[in-house]
Amino acid sequence: MTVLVALIALATVLLLVGWSIERSGGGVAEAGLIAALGAVAAAGRVLFVAIPSVAPVTVICLLTGATLGARAGASVGAIAALVSNTFLGHGPWTPAQMALWAAVGASGGLLRHLIARRGALVAVAVAWGFAFGWAMNLWFLATFGPEVSVEALLVVSARSLPFDTAGAVGNAVIALTIGAPLHRMLSRAAGRTRVHVGRPATVT
Repeated sequence: MTVLVALIALATVLLLVGWSIERSGGGVAEAGLIAALGAVAAAGRVLFVAIPSVAPVTVICLLTGATLGARAGASVGAIAALVSNTFLGHGPWTPAQMALWAAVGASGGLLRHLIARRGALVAVAVAWGFAFGWAMNLWFLATFGPEVSVEALLVVSARSLPFDTAGAVGNAVIALTIGAPLHRMLSRAAGRTRVHVGRPATVT
């Protein structure tokens, strides 16, 4: 079952990256950049594994989307989940994590002008910290039961609140510490690979 999940996830990532490259016209340069960012995000998650729910993946995905485009951000999110779970363990949660971090990256593209401001980046990262946890709760209820209901979701979410809060606070700290320099670095990379639409703003 684990091998099947991993294969399905891998096929999804390959399709997503291929679609991203085809639509953006970034070619090999974009493929390399997406792969590198996905690997960095995955490595960061593995390195932070001792701190429950804290990882740099969300901030990296948001800023990738903001500077390289929503498709690139989504690709990096899916890659990060797939690669990190190769070390942390695959299971029914892998597709959900891939989809959610892909959504984080895509939202970075949609909100690129908003999260160019440091405070807004922190706020969006915190919001995703809680939203990610609640969405995973819903996924586990749908997958393992006992049933999907408002009452069950509230109970599970109450139990996961300390972990969700840790994830949100971790996102805020990471956004405050590496947000601006990472945004500048990715903006320069976007200029070289020509995968972004318009001129990305600088985090202030």
